[in-house]
Amino acid sequence: MPFDIRQLRYAIAAANHGSLYKAARALDVEQSTLSRGILRLERSLGAPIFNRSRAGVTLTHAGIAFIQSATPLVTLSDRLVAIMRSAGQGRLGGLMLGHNGSMSAGNLRATLLGWRDANPDVDVDGVEADRSVLLAGLDTGEIDVAILMGAAAHNGFRCEPLWSERVLVALPASHRLAERDIVQWTDLRGEQFLFTVADPGPEKRDILLGKLGSSGCTPAIRMHRASRETILSILGGTTAVTLVCESSTGARYPDVVYRPIDGEQGQALIGYSGCWRDDNANPALRRFLQFIKNRYALSFEIASRMR
Repeated sequence: MPFDIRQLRYAIAAANHGSLYKAARALDVEQSTLSRGILRLERSLGAPIFNRSRAGVTLTHAGIAFIQSATPLVTLSDRLVAIMRSAGQGRLGGLMLGHNGSMSAGNLRATLLGWRDANPDVDVDGVEADRSVLLAGLDTGEIDVAILMGAAAHNGFRCEPLWSERVLVALPASHRLAERDIVQWTDLRGEQFLFTVADPGPEKRDILLGKLGSSGCTPAIRMHRASRETILSILGGTTAVTLVCESSTGARYPDVVYRPIDGEQGQALIGYSGCWRDDNANPALRRFLQFIKNRYALSFEIASRMR
């Protein structure tokens, strides 16, 4: 182009104010700078945009048509700049989040709802899968951040603890323990436990083995290839029980109740971890991590400039 956006902005301001002096003040530039810019624009176009007089400036016939066409061009330019700035700050774009736990309740659900309220222009998509699948997605860049139940560590990824949630026992409403407000680990000796072989079923099985195994008890465990939702759906018609995290308690199943578990050290808790790549260049990821850090008062460091 034989002219630039700045010159167009000068001309539009002069047309709107009917005065080079007022236009310069509105744009916070010297009047001589604005006047020279408009003159260069007119030379480039080969026709005057303004009639000049001591009273100010008025548009020529050609100038009227030009300003009408130039105004949406400058508006579009401003919008493009705003879009780039928002995208660079992580306020616009997309974020792919992976998780291996339920989101019917708990901190992950609350975090995502809070994030969407604060960042409505960032499109968040989710992948629920086993830990190995999520880590592979991080490795290929298909997933920006994975929220995993339990501790996490993997070479090449940043893995940081995020929050903890209660562990509860899910049991039939007719079960002898359903009348209690809180269940002790020792109350669960002799119970039949159902878990899914899919992640995070093995994580919950290991929690159970650690809690009951330390007292010399070997719990009866059956691992199923069904989903956790299927296990909870049929649980009410059995005499078996299972362990769930607080994030699963937002969903209700027929004849199934949830009871928190206490032990010698108080409430049974399980931690959640976040994993990501420090070389991920998505600005929305950096903003999301900062959001989590502020929300839960965490102390991990975020790379100032992810490449």
